[in-house]
Amino acid sequence: MVVLLSALVGGLTAFAVVKSASHEPDNIVVSSDGATYRTVNLSMSDYPDFTYAAESAVDAVVYVKVKAKESVARVPNSIFDFFFGYGGTPQEQEKIGSGSGVIIREDGYIVTNNHVVEGATDIEVTLTNNKTFSAKLIGTDPATDVALIKVEAQGLPTIPFGDSDKLRLGEWVLAIGSPYDLRSTITAGIISAKGRSMPNYDGEFRIESFIQTDAAVNPGNSGGALVDKSGNLVGINTAIISQTGSYTGYSFAIPSNIVKKIAYDLIDYGSVKRAILGVTMRPLDDKTAKDLKLSSLDGVYIVEVSKGSAAEEAGVKAGDVLIAVDSVAVKSASAVQEVINGFHPGDKAELTVIWSGNEKKLTVTFKGTASENGSVDEDGAVAFYGAKIKKAPKETLEALGVDHGVEIVSVGPGKIMDAGVSEGFIILYVNDQPVNKPQDVMDIVKKTKRAVFIEGITSYGKPSYFGFGI
Repeated sequence: MVVLLSALVGGLTAFAVVKSASHEPDNIVVSSDGATYRTVNLSMSDYPDFTYAAESAVDAVVYVKVKAKESVARVPNSIFDFFFGYGGTPQEQEKIGSGSGVIIREDGYIVTNNHVVEGATDIEVTLTNNKTFSAKLIGTDPATDVALIKVEAQGLPTIPFGDSDKLRLGEWVLAIGSPYDLRSTITAGIISAKGRSMPNYDGEFRIESFIQTDAAVNPGNSGGALVDKSGNLVGINTAIISQTGSYTGYSFAIPSNIVKKIAYDLIDYGSVKRAILGVTMRPLDDKTAKDLKLSSLDGVYIVEVSKGSAAEEAGVKAGDVLIAVDSVAVKSASAVQEVINGFHPGDKAELTVIWSGNEKKLTVTFKGTASENGSVDEDGAVAFYGAKIKKAPKETLEALGVDHGVEIVSVGPGKIMDAGVSEGFIILYVNDQPVNKPQDVMDIVKKTKRAVFIEGITSYGKPSYFGFGI
């Protein structure tokens, strides 16, 4: 009897302990047909709740439809076309694409990806309430794949910018966009990595320090929002790595701190004011760290310093190890680019470098990306909104069947690149006035107060035109 009583008391005690420690819900409901089931009442502290972030952000993510023209070679339709070369003459055809965008201001400013709106002749934006607006392209920045468009509306829902620098590995985030035309789709994931870059196969200048997540992103998500649990914008979804073209577990977003700077540069100045340090960098490896007697692999090795650059004037030398910019630790070239992208030309910052085992502080004044308009380089080319122009050679003009013009000999970041103009374009008229030399172009532009309209001919003989505001 004593043994039985002890066993009973022990069993009841054990049940009470397990019951009090268990997270299992204990609400049991009996239905009208006699069946029983449990209700679930989970603590918000135990499981992530994305409802606030999703509901507060989704209305500020829009569907972007784009019409663009692309040049395709016409297929020869006769033996005469083939022999006389007509089949190779490019023809324009219209293509339609789509993506997403994020409203950042109530008066209609929307950020998206450059690759979503590149070459667009018509941009249409649809809100979550199915209202549709025609959008104007304000500006683009191919180096970061950011673009800014605007619709004429007021009181639009927005997503506030968050601080992408404060994101932590493993932190929950939501991706919002319109994959495969499925409007306002929301997926969840975690921050898998920061400071990612991708292979650069075309050699174009790029600034990449992507946030990597495992939130599902597919074609159509480009330009959409990556938001944190508080509903703040921490990134713009832009790419995936996939052998199929569809999501396979890896997605990438442009950090919001980069996006914010680019967007407000385009709003405030009409172009991106990018700070340039002027160095070539590579990651530290064990051998280099050992040779330099470094205690860690933190930092980047300066391979080369450009002549006349901001870095050279600050005293940076090849062989230095850069470990911080304005007290922000940098461990990769992409991290350096991300930090510097937050500055404008003329801004000052403190660089922390290691040389011969000693740490030193250097003050740098950043320079811009391109020469000032009208400046002339060693080859006689004149800087023109990121491009360089020269008087067109006589033989080029004769080959194209024109008797005057100014040739665009190179294209860099700036308004000319943003307009989609390629090298070899011949400028014939600026604001309806004929031009024969670069000075003619500069004189007309200096007298212009609002916009520049340029007519000309492409390198393959097609009449074309473009314009931009100043």
